[in-house]
Amino acid sequence: MRKILLSIALCVSALAAAQVPSVTVENVKGESFDTSSLLEEGTPMIVSFWSTSCKPCIRELDAIYDALPDWQDEAKFRVVAVSTDDSRLLAKAKSFAEGRGWGEDYVLLFDKNQDFMRAMNVSVVPHVFVVDGKGKIVYSHTSYVPGNELELFEAIKKSQK
Repeated sequence: MRKILLSIALCVSALAAAQVPSVTVENVKGESFDTSSLLEEGTPMIVSFWSTSCKPCIRELDAIYDALPDWQDEAKFRVVAVSTDDSRLLAKAKSFAEGRGWGEDYVLLFDKNQDFMRAMNVSVVPHVFVVDGKGKIVYSHTSYVPGNELELFEAIKKSQK
């Protein structure tokens, strides 16, 4: 029992110490984008790693998109959608995200070499993080079931206290 509790404590403390790394990815315009610049605004954010072939990823990002107007009445934050599709699927990923309307409200990034994905220790998608205004990762989950997006919003609200 002690080993289990110690493992949980270590995982929680490692998560709290983790920060968003500086990695170069591509934005929707095809320009280089340093992920550390996400921290410049000092606002919390949801960072979602997704791919065009991942149906749970798309369902979660759509659920967040649908709830976003109501959530932003209560809290100031951003959503960063990071495509992990490789360079062969880059054009498809960009048109897919734009076609769903995500470009209007999300920061769209394209990690075609999976450098950011590796730096954030992401091995499967969807993998979603909540990052506070100082860049600390305060919440993380993988997979998606309807309702998980509410946990993200609760983590955003807690990060602003």
